[in-house]
Amino acid sequence: MIYLDNSATTLPDDSVLASFTEVNRRFFANPASLHLAGKEAELLLERSREQIKSILGVSEGEVIFTSGGTEANNLAVIGFAHAYRSRGNHIITTSIEHPSVLRSMEYLETQGFEVDYLQVNAQGVISIEELKSKLRQETILVSIMHVNNEIGAIQPIAECARMIKGQSRAVFHSDAVQSFGKLPIMLTGDGPDALTISAHKIHGLKGSGILAMRKGIIPQAINFGGGQEKELRSGTVSVADAVAMAKAMRLHVVNQERENFRAWRNRFMTVVEQYEDVRILARDSAAPHILSLAFPKIKGEVAVNYFQENGITVSTSSACSSKSVKTSHVIEAIGVPEKYKNGVIRISFGQNNSEQHVSELERVFKGFMELLGRGKQ
Repeated sequence: MIYLDNSATTLPDDSVLASFTEVNRRFFANPASLHLAGKEAELLLERSREQIKSILGVSEGEVIFTSGGTEANNLAVIGFAHAYRSRGNHIITTSIEHPSVLRSMEYLETQGFEVDYLQVNAQGVISIEELKSKLRQETILVSIMHVNNEIGAIQPIAECARMIKGQSRAVFHSDAVQSFGKLPIMLTGDGPDALTISAHKIHGLKGSGILAMRKGIIPQAINFGGGQEKELRSGTVSVADAVAMAKAMRLHVVNQERENFRAWRNRFMTVVEQYEDVRILARDSAAPHILSLAFPKIKGEVAVNYFQENGITVSTSSACSSKSVKTSHVIEAIGVPEKYKNGVIRISFGQNNSEQHVSELERVFKGFMELLGRGKQ
């Protein structure tokens, strides 16, 4: 089976798995314990934290280990909103964020916060002018994802950062779950103030993520207990997960594969564009590893099943919404025509793919299009 659903999750790297196993065997003590074994575990935990801060260019910033991207996004959105409420109650985000951000925003609206949702064009990209028009003196938080998880649309993060920092005092958070390791993203210069990263999207382990922040940017805690992770994320910290997270990030911070991804995506698009009855979503704005297609008058599951029967794993939309009977909020936001809305699939490359896999993808795709053509006769 050729796996082309790397935006949903990735195969853990062997070296990451080895690090996780070794740390669990040798440094299993609670890093909050005062005895020698605990101190050794704590030292390894802090070493992993410093490595991640170095990768992101924030040696004096902060990194909080979480259970993944969802928790990190929750901590960022809800935590920053409450931490800076004395400055105002206005928040800006986009209409195509991951549900972990959108549901957090909905919760904040019940708490008296005012949220503006930036719209996107047909390519899935926001307008800098709209962002400028929405910024106010009372704006305390802006959360804009770097790469959309369903269609791959890339947002102009550097331009956003310059606008936000020049026009407001708002904290700028970006969900970089789909971009880290594929596109440059840092917390320095024209980068955001805070980033969310998930390990299992970069050939790390599920159940592990981080919220990384510049110096002086601190959220309010949203869970409570023993005060671990600078009192921002209580609960016994998994040292093995932290080490594995740092390892996965080191392996992918300079990811040469992304040029392969771009070449594969361009190559496959030339095949797709030979057929009229298929649309490429976010064709000109997507990240190199994601290609989203829409077929008319069929359900995406039909295409997914055909590809699977022919040895290729792809997905409908995103793993988070693929089991929902509703049209994805992202598909609605970019204005996909009605007859294409239910026929969306996502193809996403990873480090274990090859030129041969792309050739096989092309062969299976052509077979599917022939099948659709016969169905119209």
